[in-house]
Amino acid sequence: MSEVVLESTITCPNCGHKKEEIMPTDACQYFYECEKCHKVLKPQSGDCCVYCSYGSIPCPPIQLDNGKSCCQKK
Repeated sequence: MSEVVLESTITCPNCGHKKEEIMPTDACQYFYECEKCHKVLKPQSGDCCVYCSYGSIPCPPIQLDNGKSCCQKK
């Protein structure tokens, strides 16, 4: 098993702004506000969190499960 990467660059689909963030390891992040245009991002259909939808690296639970949908949607 490879090491989990915690840094991911989120790209806002509204304005294109990019920012490197540290992903939480204890929960999926369902909302993220772009610091430039202030649009609140939500996961795309089929994704568990904003990192899986807009990040350069998927969230830690997805990394650990080799890309399978392991996050539980609420």
